[in-house]
Amino acid sequence: MTWQEIRNQYPNTWLLLEAIKAHSENDYRILDELSVISRFDDSASALDAYAKLHELAPARELLVLHTSQEKLEIKERFWMRIRMGFKTSLNASHTTFAT
Repeated sequence: MTWQEIRNQYPNTWLLLEAIKAHSENDYRILDELSVISRFDDSASALDAYAKLHELAPARELLVLHTSQEKLEIKERFWMRIRMGFKTSLNASHTTFAT
């Protein structure tokens, strides 16, 4: 579904979404096709569900958004993290933020 289709079907609510088709353009993430995973009455519940699902499936591109946003402007941010253990590894990840 497109963001406009989702906004029409789920007005004024918090959603946990997955980007099915997306691409980057000028440091912004463009979401071409989204899938609604769950609907929430508040942001705290949505973020809690996001954290649990992200822990189980970190490769999925998940987002928590409120449908009051007419247009999505999602700035891409890249960060590095170091995971310590028996082996030290350096992992590059990216995350997106709606502005």
